[in-house]
Amino acid sequence: MPPSASQYFIIAGPTALGKSETAVALAERCAGEIIGADAFQVYRGLDILTAKPSPELRARVPHHLIGEIPLTQSFDVAQYLDLARDRIARIRARGRVPIVVGGTGMYLRALMRGLADLPTANAALRAELETRPLAELQKKLVQLDPESGATLDLNNPRRVVRALEVCLLTGRPFSSFREQWTDQSPPVRGVVLTLDRATLNARIDHRAAAMLDAGVAGEVRLCGEIGPTASQVLGLREVRAHLLGDLGRDACIAALAQATRHYAKRQMTWFRRESALEMIDTTALPSGELIDRLVAKATAVIEP
Repeated sequence: MPPSASQYFIIAGPTALGKSETAVALAERCAGEIIGADAFQVYRGLDILTAKPSPELRARVPHHLIGEIPLTQSFDVAQYLDLARDRIARIRARGRVPIVVGGTGMYLRALMRGLADLPTANAALRAELETRPLAELQKKLVQLDPESGATLDLNNPRRVVRALEVCLLTGRPFSSFREQWTDQSPPVRGVVLTLDRATLNARIDHRAAAMLDAGVAGEVRLCGEIGPTASQVLGLREVRAHLLGDLGRDACIAALAQATRHYAKRQMTWFRRESALEMIDTTALPSGELIDRLVAKATAVIEP
């Protein structure tokens, strides 16, 4: 079962919105510590590419599950859930407020609602599926599970293979396991921060260019071996193409921005389905007013 809702506060939202800065300001006001909920930032290295909170932000309040897992190590939602629950308990034991911050919907949903009773990986089946072209896997998944075909990131081979694996092992659509989450209605304390699309897209474009200026190409060149999970880091493919000379600087920036916009759209699709979190439009909301509102919500976490 997930921890009770009073044990932590959630700040969710799409990438590039500014959650890291907001979370640090909130943590300073309510004696909080931050727990990352980002499938990419959890890895050690690739700090620029994964847009980790800056060293200055991380020095202001304690951060957890950011930059902790080696790039060579496979990592999944079950591992995240175990680690996040442990950090929540430790932070609470220190009399401080755990603030879970991120944009990976699967991590947040597992934390709030627990994990669906999915079958464990079948090595032989998975190996066989991984030999097939992605287009073939996509077509098969759409046939077996139209809902997952419409909602899953079909350009992510790892997720497509896992969804197909579950369909074939259980004889049930992968999407049907979501019912085990939606049957529960946890009174979670938390918010999804939103921003109008034009402003968010402008922030995404700016960040893509800033990554190149900050040396993301050199970071990727020197990162060493990367495991199968970390190889899905957003933007890695585009920067590698730039290093190979297949994409010039401007084309790489444009490709990074486009991939990030698509990712932000998928994030918001996920969060709109999560009724337990309150949506807050930050487009015209002054920063100070936003923090005041979040402080009022988050301080309730310390109550018994």
